Amino acid sequence: MDMCRKHVESDFEELLKRFKQTESIRYEVFSNIWKEMNFSSIFYGTMNREKRQFSRFALDIATPYVLPPYSFQIRVGGLYLLFGLFHSQTATPPQPIRMSLKDWENLKKFERDTVEAQHFDVLFILRRLESAKAFLFTAMPTLLTYSKRRNVKRPAQCDDFMERASRPQELITLELLEELSNIQTHYQNLKKSVTSESPDSNPSLNLIHNNMVPRLRSSVVDFYDWQQKAPNEDVGEGTSSQQCVSRAELIASIKSRAYKEAGEVVKSRRHRPVEVDVTSNKAGPSGMSGWQRKKRWSLKARTDESLQITGDMWKEATTTTLKYLSIHGTEKTPKNFKSWLSK
Repeated sequence: MDMCRKHVESDFEELLKRFKQTESIRYEVFSNIWKEMNFSSIFYGTMNREKRQFSRFALDIATPYVLPPYSFQIRVGGLYLLFGLFHSQTATPPQPIRMSLKDWENLKKFERDTVEAQHFDVLFILRRLESAKAFLFTAMPTLLTYSKRRNVKRPAQCDDFMERASRPQELITLELLEELSNIQTHYQNLKKSVTSESPDSNPSLNLIHNNMVPRLRSSVVDFYDWQQKAPNEDVGEGTSSQQCVSRAELIASIKSRAYKEAGEVVKSRRHRPVEVDVTSNKAGPSGMSGWQRKKRWSLKARTDESLQITGDMWKEATTTTLKYLSIHGTEKTPKNFKSWLSK
């Protein structure tokens, strides 16, 4: 499936680019583009087991378009794309859309934004997916594989679909600037009523710049002007970010090679004794003496060595043993005579 990843991503991007050019978020517009491209035929050509694999593969690629940092229109198009793919797949039963809990929080926030903006067709599509139980809630957005070395490639994000920063314009509005101007004027009047000295002569009274509101407005305007010229400047930033990404990939490849070179002991050889050459105790070429492995005796050998019976004690023990054998009517002696005597 990884071989056709680029082709599937290019098809999805082409569909979303056409939807973006319409500057609309209506489902009717997206449906017309879907029909013009005959996008439901993307599942044609898969047989038997491949149907489930390709359906899961296509849904996993389309899911990030619903999440940040993409713009609102692209996220709406990604939601429509998931809806079309889920109902067009040929796999039975239909493969669900994997959704991690963190991504689900972003999707619910996106739902609240659509409700506030009264985009009811977007809300309708999302509710249809929920009612069809199309979402599979998981801990991770992708399947994890254990005991396998896999280099997971992160999907490249399309810069044309990114949402441009607009928080300064949303935060600093004309109403806010007017309110700040009134507060500053009131503050200046209070300073004059409290003290007879002029505020300029007393540094403790000059805690706020007199031109704070004009400077704030000019900063927002400068940011907006820079934002309009940013597409021409993004080329240099793109090359620098690509260099950072390539450097990170290089470091990751070096680490993976280093871990692969570490020798792993085969399970069948883990419990074998270490073979050491003890024939020579002379110093080798490096001047170090030969190392000899110390032999550890068994418990039986150590017991026999610690149990020593000599002299009269041995004769007495032999006589007692012969008497015991004659009484019990047996001539067989225990196999381990010394251990039997120690009882």
